Parts: sequence; structure tokens; C-alpha cells
Amino acid sequence: MKHWLCAVTLAVLPLLAQAEKVGDVSTAFKLIGSNHKIVVEVFDDPLVAGVSCYLSRAKTGGVSGALGLAEDKAEASVACRQVGTVAFKGPLPQEDEVFTERASILFKHVRVVRMVDARRNTLVYLVYSDRLIDGSPKNSVTAVPVPAAMKIPLK
Repeated sequence: MKHWLCAVTLAVLPLLAQAEKVGDVSTAFKLIGSNHKIVVEVFDDPLVAGVSCYLSRAKTGGVSGALGLAEDKAEASVACRQVGTVAFKGPLPQEDEVFTERASILFKHVRVVRMVDARRNTLVYLVYSDRLIDGSPKNSVTAVPVPAAMKIPLK
């Protein structure tokens, strides 16, 4: 059982994007620990070359934030853009999680899901926050149109 779980985990990890920090701004001064911030990160879609997504979200500072014990707010925004030639690394599922990051020590994550609008030949990206018991309805959506001559390959 352990070997199967490890194999599944290793197979899924490369399919989720890793974000790199672009910058941040302080929103509230904290005497001890880092300030509360809005952080801007960027990640590339793992299955669509030429598409990058910029994610902004709140990061809690202070001692609890520095120790990783704080719960970040559920507010986030995403803006995905074509930054190069679009190329698909294979057929895409209709809906697929492309990014996830922990927003608290337990049970809360920020997630970005890619959806395919085949009729309009467009990739739609949704960011939201979930929690084991009670997620947040706060969300943000962005869309990247794919050139008409290139149809999105679906699974």
C-alpha cells in the first residue's frame, strides 16, 4: 500500500506547477515578525507551454506567520497570459488542477484550476481557497484565448 501511495504522489507532483515570487507589498506593520503582505507569484501551466499565470494573495505576517502557524486570508486573484508560442504537451482534461499551495498549517489551500471552453477555444483559469470543513466562495477567473488555427486537444 505504501509503495502504491508513493508512486501516485510521485506521478502527480510534476503535473502541478511551482510558483516563483515576483514581489510583495506590505499591508500592515508587525512589531515582531514579518509584516502582513500581498505576494505576487508566477507559475507556468505545466501542460500548456507559452501560458503563465500571475497569482496575488494575502500572506499573514507576525510570529504565527513566520512559524507557518497562521491561516492566510481566502482572497486571491489570478491573471493568466500567453507569454510565448502556445503548445500543448498532450491532451487536456476538461478540468484540471494546475497549482496548489498550503494557506494554513492544516486543511486550507489556494488552488488554481484550468478549465477548457472548447466552443470558444479558450483556456479558463479559476483561483479559489478551500478548507476541509468550510471553503470560501471568494474567487477570481481569467481566460486565455488560443489561436483559432490551433484547437485545444481534449482527453
